[in-house]
Amino acid sequence: MRLGFMQPYFLPYPGYFAVIAQTDQWVVFDDAQMIRHGWVDRNRVLHPTEGWSYIKVPTAKHSRRSPIAAVQASRNVDWRDRMLRQLAHYRAAPNFAPVLAWLTEALATCPDGLAALNVHMLQRTCDWLGLAFHPVLHSSLDYDRSTVAGPGDWAPTVAGLLGATTYLNPTGGAALFDPARFAQVGCVLRFVQWPAQPYPQLRPEFQPGLSILDMMLMLDASAIRDALLAAPQLEPAHLAAPS
Repeated sequence: MRLGFMQPYFLPYPGYFAVIAQTDQWVVFDDAQMIRHGWVDRNRVLHPTEGWSYIKVPTAKHSRRSPIAAVQASRNVDWRDRMLRQLAHYRAAPNFAPVLAWLTEALATCPDGLAALNVHMLQRTCDWLGLAFHPVLHSSLDYDRSTVAGPGDWAPTVAGLLGATTYLNPTGGAALFDPARFAQVGCVLRFVQWPAQPYPQLRPEFQPGLSILDMMLMLDASAIRDALLAAPQLEPAHLAAPS
């Protein structure tokens, strides 16, 4: 069984979905601590004139030590309509009308809890792209968390608990993990490399690192799905080797 285990990001970049596309089970790290200025409550789209700008889910007041699952989206601002208005400059994109209709409905039906909201949006995005998505909340798993000694131990511990044979992670997290720790639980560590290969955008110069929304607005779902499934898996030694 191929396992992925990440915090629930808000409409994340395509590389996040490349990992989902190649896994059989997805554990949502919903009880991780909420980090300010991270990707749990925001992501990036093209700015109307140059560069990029954030789309953001404003949150209700919460402790800085709150887990993601305890954080709520704000009910005091009409952030859904504001977010939709932020995408108006994409009107020349090939898929603007269907994607905006999809996003309008998805946002209208999402829950207020931030973790649940993000899982809802991940599920709806996977449905659009034709990807299987089988999320399990980490908070629902029953095991002794005191056995986790450091940040790099969460994934191998959960992999062993669920009987995973392969653990997949984006290449950006390579420094966090020890392949030997996964081997101890009978699991192989692999990294999915998203190549950030340029695709058509509404700009002459490609802007990488944007939300999956940008790609959805420009490309058909089948083309995106093929690209996600084709993202290569690298062994840790290969990833660490000098170019």
